[in-house]
Amino acid sequence: MQEQLEEEALQKFEQIADNLSDKGYAVVDNFLDLQEVKNLMEVLTHHQEQGTFKKAGIGTADQFQVNREVRGDHIRWIEPENALPPTRVFLDKMDEMMRYINRTCYLGLKDYEFHFTVYPPGTVYQRHIDQFQVNDHRQLSCILYLNEDWLPEHGGNLRLYLPKENGEEETLDVLPIAGRLACFRSNLLPHEVLPATRHRYSLTGWLKDQLNELPFL
Repeated sequence: MQEQLEEEALQKFEQIADNLSDKGYAVVDNFLDLQEVKNLMEVLTHHQEQGTFKKAGIGTADQFQVNREVRGDHIRWIEPENALPPTRVFLDKMDEMMRYINRTCYLGLKDYEFHFTVYPPGTVYQRHIDQFQVNDHRQLSCILYLNEDWLPEHGGNLRLYLPKENGEEETLDVLPIAGRLACFRSNLLPHEVLPATRHRYSLTGWLKDQLNELPFL
């Protein structure tokens, strides 16, 4: 059974690496199973009850600002050394994936940063790119969705803007269903989060080519 699970994980890692190389993005279902998703939702609920979520902002350092019209989510950064067991399961799998991508795509990834994310109904994150102009160490953006029984009419899609050879763009909408992982090049693909009719939950973060030096806030 354990060998089968390891083989399934390797197949998903291979699919992600191949699609990142070919298209700059990858979408994989059942990256975590339903019980692992339920466990993460229990952790998210625990953090909500502890009052540790904060309104997310845009920009860094002295450029940081909160603008609900641009970005309406609430976040809770994960401190790996203090992560609860269900969160540790996710982080360990991302660490495995990071090592696999380094072996196959040669991106020189060294670390990651993740936060729990909650979008209240009707909130959005307008079109943007994840890599900062003053800090270009985010290489891959990764989003694991935690939304059980999510239907297309609930909205909340991740919309990727994909370049075409003629210089125009096409869009790809990703439904935020439980266990699905979306991964894309942080510096290449503009994207946005569309409004939903329900609360929308995820783990969102980045694989980086630099070790984290500062504690999460």
